[in-house]
Amino acid sequence: MRSRTHAVYVISVAAELAGMHPQTLRIYERRGLVQPARTQGGNRRYSDVDIDRLRRIQDLAADGMNLEGIRRVMELEAEVERLHAEIEELREIAAAASADAERRSPRRDLVPLRQSVAVFGAPRLGDRR
Repeated sequence: MRSRTHAVYVISVAAELAGMHPQTLRIYERRGLVQPARTQGGNRRYSDVDIDRLRRIQDLAADGMNLEGIRRVMELEAEVERLHAEIEELREIAAAASADAERRSPRRDLVPLRQSVAVFGAPRLGDRR
């Protein structure tokens, strides 16, 4: 089974799968909305992830958004996805640190300290002046 990021579709197939004209894919590439892989001969190859991205672009355009707006929305969506992954990673680190702290035995080198309150200028109990 191949990866969803493996670029296998030529531009005509990618355009058909995304429901748009091949020239539209070229425009999106020039505008930086999609970056297909290239063969050694320079031909474009699209992956399943690219097709999903093209469909998302199409949905946003259907909602009336211009290409610059679409580019910005997609940048923000990618940033949100990255931040969610970072949060999950930090949660895993915190959970591992907490579990590690629970497994460690209590410190034996700590000695309890008797505490008392001293009021300056007042005689101590038991002192007779």
